[in-house]
Amino acid sequence: MAKQPNVIVVVTDDQGYGDLGCYGNPVLQTPNLDALFAESVRLADYHVDPMCAPTRAALMTGRYAARTGVWSTLRGRFIMRRDEVTMGDVFKASGYRTGLFGKWHLGDNYPYRPQDRGFEDVLSFGGGVVGEIPDYWDNDNFTATYLRNGRPERLMKYCTDLWFDEAIRFIEAHQEEPFFCYLPTNAPHGPFDVHEKYSQPYLEQGVEDQRAKFYGMIANIDENMGRLRQRLRELDLEENTLLIFMGDNGTSAGCGLDRQGFLANGFNGGMRGKKTWVYEGGHRNACFLFWPEGGIDGGRDIGSVTTHMDLLPTLIELCDLEALAVHFDGDSLAPALTDPSFFWPDRTLFVQQQQVDHPVKYKDFAVMTDRWRLVRTERDGPVEDMLFDMLADPGQREDVASQHPEIVDSLLASYEFWWADISERFGEYCNIPVGSDRDEERVKLTAHSWHGQEGIYNQWHVRPGVQDNGFWAIEVEREGIYEVVLRRWPEEADTPVRAGMPERIGVPFVTDFVAG
Repeated sequence: MAKQPNVIVVVTDDQGYGDLGCYGNPVLQTPNLDALFAESVRLADYHVDPMCAPTRAALMTGRYAARTGVWSTLRGRFIMRRDEVTMGDVFKASGYRTGLFGKWHLGDNYPYRPQDRGFEDVLSFGGGVVGEIPDYWDNDNFTATYLRNGRPERLMKYCTDLWFDEAIRFIEAHQEEPFFCYLPTNAPHGPFDVHEKYSQPYLEQGVEDQRAKFYGMIANIDENMGRLRQRLRELDLEENTLLIFMGDNGTSAGCGLDRQGFLANGFNGGMRGKKTWVYEGGHRNACFLFWPEGGIDGGRDIGSVTTHMDLLPTLIELCDLEALAVHFDGDSLAPALTDPSFFWPDRTLFVQQQQVDHPVKYKDFAVMTDRWRLVRTERDGPVEDMLFDMLADPGQREDVASQHPEIVDSLLASYEFWWADISERFGEYCNIPVGSDRDEERVKLTAHSWHGQEGIYNQWHVRPGVQDNGFWAIEVEREGIYEVVLRRWPEEADTPVRAGMPERIGVPFVTDFVAG
């Protein structure tokens, strides 16, 4: 085994399986990611959650997201329980230097922020999208005030370029010691804003405007991936750095679907569904792992069903990390990654979509094995259990439930057991501390983290006065007299409650993206 490797995990936001040239996209050009694909060990049947905050919670903990308190991107249900152990905690406890540059979306208040969860060097933003309510007012992808270790800092650089610049700075600073760099971009999530030089080539090919910008954001990510890899080579770090690339859910803008989730336009890798759907296109994604000194290279596939929950236990084994007292739902993939002849046993995994305050049993889920997918969804017709044979029908067009009732019964029984297990703490809230000795004097609460009815989350909801109501789950840690200040506009906007504000200039009003 090679010496303890450096680790870089890159997670893109809303880039689906089909949003890569190496997976057959006929329009999108991703030469640097295609090159990484060709050299890596690929998880060919890799699954995340259908939305981003749950994916990030599961990735960080190796556990089902709902078990950690995260099952939504809104209404405070994106906040990960304080007693969870994160990937940052594990690497830090094992002597690694830890950094996060980009999107967190697992809590904006102490003790839920990345700097509270094992990350020493952090540049991030509030909420899950640049321009959401917890973010600094009027931030956009080009010019923004971000949070460096919790303190605001104005930066004049395109978001993705900035995250990669910061990651490279961190790597250069810690090149003589083991480091863990988590690089979760906010691109290509909407709003679809990117420098014209990246989107124009797609417009010239006849791609419609929003998708051309979406593709342009991916082209910019690809360029930055090439830049990152080049710098690793220059620093003589590439051979002993484990580089992982993955997406967080199905595509948001790479394709259009009909009411049943089948492709209507664009490209989706032959899959049914996209972001927020529990068909394959909602949660199957790319995952490439490359570590030459560790023997994880050569351009081969692991075909068994795998999941984002597998990555933390895998990294613990590969990097010889201190195994903190955690019950993982994922399994270490180290034997299959390092030994091409390793036989991976079949197992049963689950995904669900719960964009609600309180989880609803039987709502939008899939049960997965290497061969089968049992799917139940309410979004495209009457609720029923559908069974798909993925070996014969990877596009999920033929429901074979009536032909295999015993398989349906078995997978439903597995779901019942799983739900009983993960739902034990569903009645709890992730309380936000007030008056903590370890937090700032002022605690900022926003409508993104209250348990509301409508789930307003974006600054575009605040401008026209979209109404909602809800409550915050707080925990008062110190007795005392507290002053509560209510604001429609954030403090940095310095605008009276009843006053209007001018429209944003130069940034489109985008309504066709989903939070997270």
